[in-house]
Amino acid sequence: MSSSDRDNADAVPKNEPLSPESMAAEWATMPDITEDEGEPEGGTDRLMSQDEIDTMLGFSLGDDKDGRNGIQAIVDSGSVSYERLPMLEIIFERLVRLLSTSLRNFFTDNVEVTLESIRSVRFGDYMNSISQPAMLSVFKAEEWDNFGLITIESALTYSVLDIMFGGKRGQPAPRVDGRPFTSIEIRLIRRVITLILGDAEAAFNPLSPVTFTIDRIESNPRFVSISRPANAAIRVELKFDMEGRGGSLHILLPYATIEPIRDLLLESFMGEKLGRDPIWENHLATEVWQTEVPVTCVLHETQMPLKRMMNLEIGDTLMFDARPDATVSLRCGDFIVSDGRIGRVDDKIAVQIVSPLRRSKTTIAAFDSNHLSHSS
Repeated sequence: MSSSDRDNADAVPKNEPLSPESMAAEWATMPDITEDEGEPEGGTDRLMSQDEIDTMLGFSLGDDKDGRNGIQAIVDSGSVSYERLPMLEIIFERLVRLLSTSLRNFFTDNVEVTLESIRSVRFGDYMNSISQPAMLSVFKAEEWDNFGLITIESALTYSVLDIMFGGKRGQPAPRVDGRPFTSIEIRLIRRVITLILGDAEAAFNPLSPVTFTIDRIESNPRFVSISRPANAAIRVELKFDMEGRGGSLHILLPYATIEPIRDLLLESFMGEKLGRDPIWENHLATEVWQTEVPVTCVLHETQMPLKRMMNLEIGDTLMFDARPDATVSLRCGDFIVSDGRIGRVDDKIAVQIVSPLRRSKTTIAAFDSNHLSHSS
């Protein structure tokens, strides 16, 4: 190594990791010692150190955690985190509970539905991973003006058909490969998909009312391009177990589809009713009823010039344009609660209420519905 190379190497702090370009240049110019001759030879055949390998793979232990490089950057480029939408898992857990009841009544048989995973995938990668034959149903979210996808694997498809046609329990459903689904099979599966979409509407309804309608049913993934291949989407995997028979069902929601309710999905789960805790509501209502508020009795209001107001002295008389039997207003802050008339009870001044209390025109139910409509 020349003196200039040593100076450049010494200028780099030892605690900071080298960049891939700097390490490659240093590695190429660094001589090595051969075992046989003990003389330096070119850097093209030398072995890489562990630090150099870690840097190339993107596993540097430096302080810059966001600046990923190497193979790690390539791996991470295909993944998208859904953790910033915490309400999604709550919604699909509610969907699982609804489906367990609906499918049990639909098949008149024991059906167990479990939520296997919620992952973020690229739309193109997911479509390439679908094993054929499969039942693909494109549905539209009317209020969000976008589409989603339901994928039913062949094992679940034939299990559902076997149950609907009266197959024996405990035996795997017969599977026929090499042929497309018949119109009868598609029509029967369409009924199941309609049931699933109905429960999905009920699961989303507390957060944002939405209507899911079936657009079309396909068996070839090339005909269900509802998003660009590079776009991110949420893939929800549900597992169906029907006494030894069953399979998996996937619900795919592109991020563009759920973008209208993104702000609602960002909220944290605070109770069993999607953000509302009944115990806390009852406690808050009890404390509000026991709150003491100041009530002001206003005899009369008038306006006068500021000059006269500044010249008021002790003994001056202000004339009000009001009769002794005129009503007075009872106020709580700036809100007029009711009207009354001044009187006396024993040796104390009293006010008799002469008009009903002016209640708010907005009820709690109306406030909640108005809040949800503005949020959606």
